[in-house]
Amino acid sequence: MVASEAFVEIQVPQQKVYDGVRFPAVVAPPAATTVSLTESIKGNREYLDSLIRERGAVVFRGFPIQNPSDFNDVVEAFGWEEFPYHGGAAPRTNVIGRVFTANESPPEQNIHFHHEMALYPEYPGKLFFYCDVAPEKGGETPIVLSHVVYDRMKEKHPEFIERIEKHGLFYTRHTQEEDDPTPIGRGWKSTFATNDKKVAEERAAKLNIKLEWLENGIVKETIGPVPGVKYVKSRQKSIWFNHSMGWDDPKKPVIFADGEALPLDAAKDALRMLEEESVDLPWQKGDILLIDNLAVLHGRRACNTPRRVLAALVK
Repeated sequence: MVASEAFVEIQVPQQKVYDGVRFPAVVAPPAATTVSLTESIKGNREYLDSLIRERGAVVFRGFPIQNPSDFNDVVEAFGWEEFPYHGGAAPRTNVIGRVFTANESPPEQNIHFHHEMALYPEYPGKLFFYCDVAPEKGGETPIVLSHVVYDRMKEKHPEFIERIEKHGLFYTRHTQEEDDPTPIGRGWKSTFATNDKKVAEERAAKLNIKLEWLENGIVKETIGPVPGVKYVKSRQKSIWFNHSMGWDDPKKPVIFADGEALPLDAAKDALRMLEEESVDLPWQKGDILLIDNLAVLHGRRACNTPRRVLAALVK
């Protein structure tokens, strides 16, 4: 991998080691540097591109990032095109520039592991997270190498993987008109950026979503069929590219696209494997986490103290 004098790779106790490589990469500034992080990014793109390609996720720690504006400057410095958040299920609010709240559901609620917008035909290539207020305890953004989960599931449940690869998945959720305080509680009006049901149907169709209007302003969304796993040519690896283990509400079922239910034993094993392979780095004020969305799943741990983590999505 290309070396860089602008970044020092450090070790933290929570990292895991796969094939002799630490996950995630954690980089800090050299002790006596006077160069800003944005300047270092612009001058070391080859190094950073190779790092995110090799590791799947990179944490920038110890840099003087003080506020959302600083974070927006870092996102801009990479030069990647912004990914618009249309159709996603999480309630979010724009903060500044390309920066949004990560998820506005109550912090005491967990968010299950997922690839961002994996249900839809288009999804971001990379994700940025920034810690503006670090929680005293909990509140981590756990991450998992997706191909590791796929490999373990294929070894333990080859028939399950074969069915997902052959049929794909259908997801169903019931959505209100307005946002509600749950991790995937975004209302249909904000999801499709309209108050017009016909316009919502047209925009939903482009996202492979069928809408069925029910009573009291509720809409049933049927998403799919969508792939449950994906082969990533650039990495030559198959990944666990689905939300099937996070939709445990009976009103939000996931089934094989041929109509059959997911086997309970495989679902339980997948949840266990995700937890076993998880890396939970406690947030520090100013941390920035960069994730390759085609390599790494992420989630959120619950916490009961103030926490503010912001996000930006790029193509």
